Amino acid sequence: MGEHPDVALVRRGYDAFSRGDMETLASLMTGDVAHHVPGSSQMSGHFKGRDNVLAMYAKLSELTGGTFRVELHDVFTDGRGHAMSVHTWRADRGDRGIEMRGGLFFTIVGNKISDLDECVADIQEADAFYGPAE
Repeated sequence: MGEHPDVALVRRGYDAFSRGDMETLASLMTGDVAHHVPGSSQMSGHFKGRDNVLAMYAKLSELTGGTFRVELHDVFTDGRGHAMSVHTWRADRGDRGIEMRGGLFFTIVGNKISDLDECVADIQEADAFYGPAE
């Protein structure tokens, strides 16, 4: 039995993100995609629209000097347009490093990602790593 299309879509997204292939990543999202990042750091907030989501990813790379990495552990689906991923992310910022487990809850519409709700293991630690909102 093959992989569910929603799981395959999420895996393609992680692969594109990890390779820095923003063109492919953008093609997997709806134009009005939203990514919700928890906490109160300069990376936190609600990013609406493909260009704003991709700009947030560029800022993530900039803040971490290109060191941000994510290791996908698993993807689960409900078969009704939702998928959940579990991953570990690592990055360096200045003289500080971080490694944390987290995940994303995806809403998928028309075989494209329309919404990503992010969860992290320790919001306070993530906020401290990225620094206060500007």
